[in-house]
Amino acid sequence: MADKIKAETRTEFGKGAARRIRRDDKVPAVVYGHGAEPRHLTLPGHETWIALKNGGANALLELDIEGETQLALTKQVQTDPIRRTLEHIDFVAVKRGEKVTVEIPVHLVGDAAPDTLVVTDLATVEVEAEATHIPEYVEVSVEGLEAGTQTLAGQLQLPSGTELLTDPEYLVVNVTEQMSEEAMEAELESAEADAGIEKDDSDEDAEGDSEGSEGSDDAEGSDD
Repeated sequence: MADKIKAETRTEFGKGAARRIRRDDKVPAVVYGHGAEPRHLTLPGHETWIALKNGGANALLELDIEGETQLALTKQVQTDPIRRTLEHIDFVAVKRGEKVTVEIPVHLVGDAAPDTLVVTDLATVEVEAEATHIPEYVEVSVEGLEAGTQTLAGQLQLPSGTELLTDPEYLVVNVTEQMSEEAMEAELESAEADAGIEKDDSDEDAEGDSEGSEGSDDAEGSDD
C-alpha cells in the first residue's frame, strides 16, 4: 500500500532555491512519465524519509498534488552523504494495474552448513510486476546448504504476478568450502608467484648486515 504524501508545486529553481527548501525541512522532487511534462514538486522532508524507508528501494507513494492524486514510483534518491538527509527525488508516474520493470534486492536467510562460505554473485534481479504489487525483495534460503550448492535466478521463488526478466541461468548465490588459513596462504603465494612477485633476499641480507654493523658500533662504544 502506497504512503500518502502531500506535495506542493515548486516554482523556484536553482541551487539557492533548493537550499532554502531543504532548510525548511522539505525536499525538492520531480515526477515524470506517461508523456506528460515533468512536474517539479516540494515534499515534506520527515514524512517522505519515513515513507521511503518503509517502502524500500522501489517505494510507491501516493502524492496529493494540490488536490490531485498521483501514484509515483521512486526512481532515484539523492542524499547528503554526511548529514544523511534527502537532497532530491526522481519519481515515475504510474497507474494502478500498470506493469513496471524494476530491480529488487536479494536477501539471504538462514545459515549454511559449517565450514562453508556463502557468496552472493547477484545482489539484485530485474522483474516485471504491477506498480502496486512490487516485491520489496526476494528471499533465498541458504539454511543447511553444503559446499557446491548454487542458486540460479530461475530458481528464485517470486510472488504470483511477478515475472523474472533477469537471465534464469545467471548465478545468484554460490556456497563454497571455507578455506583454511594454510590454504589461503598457499593460494596467496601461488598468486604472487604467477604475478612474478618474489621475495628479495638481498633486502634480508641488508637488514642482517645493518644489525651486525649496529652491534659492532655498540661494542666499540663500550671500549671507550
